[in-house]
Amino acid sequence: MPEPSAMSGLTDPAAEAGSASSLDAPVATPAERTAAQQARSAAQAAAAPASAWGPVRALYEAELRQRGYQSDPAQLRAVEALERCAAEWTHFKQRRSNALKKFINRLPIPRGVYLYGGVGRGKSFLMDCFYNAVPLRRKTRLHFHEFMREVHRQLAELQGTVNPLDELGRRMAVRYRLVCFDEFHVADVTDAMILHRVLDAMHKYGIGIVTTSNFHPDGLYPDGLHRDRILPAIEGLKRSMDVLNVDHGIDYRQRTLEQLPLYLWPLGPEVEVQMEAAFERLAEAHDQEPVLQIEARTIRAIRRAGGVVWFDFRTLCGGPRSQNDYLELANQFHTVLLSHVPHLPVNMASQARRFTWLVDVLYDRRVKLIVSAAVQPEQLYTEGPLAHEFPRTVSRLNEMQSREYLLQARREVDTGLT
Repeated sequence: MPEPSAMSGLTDPAAEAGSASSLDAPVATPAERTAAQQARSAAQAAAAPASAWGPVRALYEAELRQRGYQSDPAQLRAVEALERCAAEWTHFKQRRSNALKKFINRLPIPRGVYLYGGVGRGKSFLMDCFYNAVPLRRKTRLHFHEFMREVHRQLAELQGTVNPLDELGRRMAVRYRLVCFDEFHVADVTDAMILHRVLDAMHKYGIGIVTTSNFHPDGLYPDGLHRDRILPAIEGLKRSMDVLNVDHGIDYRQRTLEQLPLYLWPLGPEVEVQMEAAFERLAEAHDQEPVLQIEARTIRAIRRAGGVVWFDFRTLCGGPRSQNDYLELANQFHTVLLSHVPHLPVNMASQARRFTWLVDVLYDRRVKLIVSAAVQPEQLYTEGPLAHEFPRTVSRLNEMQSREYLLQARREVDTGLT
């Protein structure tokens, strides 16, 4: 992210709240003034007639009606910020449509939005509404983990270039004017070392950012190795984006998970209908490309949307997979659906071993798991070389259905060693 002098083109929103008060009235603290302002904004947004809604609010309300949910103040504050951002991008596009201005002036890109909060607060859902409302053709939306993986891949291609990160920013700007990230987080020292320069290059070439995260910018990469290298990026994020907490609303994902059966058996058409319904209820975004790159290998999901992914058992456990594959999945997704888990006889010991690895990794990272299987957990694997250790897998499958487990946030782990 650029140093302060390079960020002068990104100005704060002009609107500043102020109110008259008598001299003998108690002076509110900054936190109290902020809370009062947010409450007023949310109340005004909630009271606004449908005819006054902007495109983000209109999409938000339509999706809520379809899902049977009610809006909450934390989300409405986020909608208000995203509406402002979408309007600025609309204005930006209109101004750039003037060919003369396009060549004479470099217009400052609109201020970004950084939504943070715990799991299940609807951050990806809100991002979905914004992304579909903003009238840009040159935009993309992707998981931040995928973005950084692509950055490293392209940097490898650019070896020998004088300034590879600058060249990467220039290339990105040819394709994209706006990048929307899901789950902005840093869990790897190699990402931390270059993040500041990556964001700096994006800003230099006029690429805007809107993102969701489980963490406030100050909470990114806590206690990580060489954390000092990420501090300029954190300060840049706070300067160039409106940072909003959506943590005080309803935990929709938690509520949905508690209402869903998480282990479905026996297998059959009805069970697969239930799995489909579970995916639809949990997905906070529209379907994405189901083909993923895991450990430099292609893997095809049944469906994928935001932080939710759905696989067939044979895809994840039927072929040559390792714990590293499952660790990669746990880094990318907060919820995994797994269909068609069979009864595992002695001659399927290899598949059973991979299944135990998968469950162990998801359990350790507190990833949520929904399973359709031929039999109950206790009957999945009863004899063979793993019979003495499979009861641990059974125990974890049962615990992963408990409310106590569902309440736990996914664990972020720094896997860097140097």
